[in-house]
Amino acid sequence: MTERIPSSGTSTATAAAGQDDRPPPPRLAYDWHTWKEIAHLLANLPVALLGFTYVVTALFTSLGLTITVIGFPLLAAALMGARLLGRLERARARALLGVRVDEPSRLPLRGSGGFLPQLWMLLKDPVGWRTVLYEFIRLPWGVLTFTITLTSLFVLWPVLPFVARGLANADRAMVRALLCPSDELERRIAELESDRGVVVDTAAADLRRIERDLHDGAQARLVNLAMGLGLAKEKVLEDPDAAAAMVEEAHGEVKLALQELRDLARGIHPAVLTDRGLDAALSAVSSRCTVPVKVTVDLPARPAAAIEGIAYFTVSELLQNVSKHSAARSASVDVWRTKDRLLIQVWDDGRGGASLDGGTGMKGLAERLDAVDGLFVLESPEGGPTTVMAELPWRDRTDASGADSR
Repeated sequence: MTERIPSSGTSTATAAAGQDDRPPPPRLAYDWHTWKEIAHLLANLPVALLGFTYVVTALFTSLGLTITVIGFPLLAAALMGARLLGRLERARARALLGVRVDEPSRLPLRGSGGFLPQLWMLLKDPVGWRTVLYEFIRLPWGVLTFTITLTSLFVLWPVLPFVARGLANADRAMVRALLCPSDELERRIAELESDRGVVVDTAAADLRRIERDLHDGAQARLVNLAMGLGLAKEKVLEDPDAAAAMVEEAHGEVKLALQELRDLARGIHPAVLTDRGLDAALSAVSSRCTVPVKVTVDLPARPAAAIEGIAYFTVSELLQNVSKHSAARSASVDVWRTKDRLLIQVWDDGRGGASLDGGTGMKGLAERLDAVDGLFVLESPEGGPTTVMAELPWRDRTDASGADSR
């Protein structure tokens, strides 16, 4: 069984419009298509006047006020209004020109980190800026098409279908060039919004796990320790031997609490990973696996801390699966770099049959890797062996000042 979760960046763009989206060929007959094109061309001037007036008024007013506090929020609001103008123009093109134009994705403002990040996202909105450019171009074009079409209605009646078809085709090209969503950009916005949700859900689940472990483990043990020491304090004069036994018991509780806190800290981010890197950290985690594991790490330098952490926890969870579910006799972990990718392979000779829906956390791993443009490939036929390939984007490690520390 082979299952693969591709990275967001590997998806292909959507297909181009079908053959039925092409404009009908020019002909002399005044059919329904021709009359709709004529209506569109005659409406160009009033519509262009409204759009141009809005863009000039809203855009230049907000740009003029950028020296004040309200300038940039006004500019962001103007671009949101431009998005609405673009929606109306796309609807007009669909109704009168038969152009199939998809609506762009909404900006992922929810959960984007507060007012300033949302403001910056609005200010760099490519859909809004392309609509602004479209409205600027439309005024002279609207004057030209209105004049030619109106004149042709009275002077060039026999060839008006040809004239209308040529001008309408130019309109179609303009709509497709400036008002159609950029496939790659819009796809990435939608995917990043989805990936951000996965990351947020994962972080929330990790925080709940840490809270539960603290509440049920170290916190409960420390409460019992405090109660035991309180009882020992009361008995220290009346019954020194009993007090000494209580203190000894409390000492054992302290050791257990410290061990639980160390295990919890290791689950958040192990100190050995920070201090010595992936090689030492993976060797440490493999030593706790119930199956003998051979670890090979061949990296020319340490990757960025975030990538290093994801790689560590990916291997850690995969080795936990090996311990719990594989019934393997041996396993191996290989980590290396190829160009701008960090590659991880975890192999075991167990029973196989692992899947993304098998309840072993594989699907969660795949989603986490996908959220950072990673790749997750699982091959686990019945009877084994199981091989997991994971890829992460390589980013060089930098020190606190931002300098490259390679």
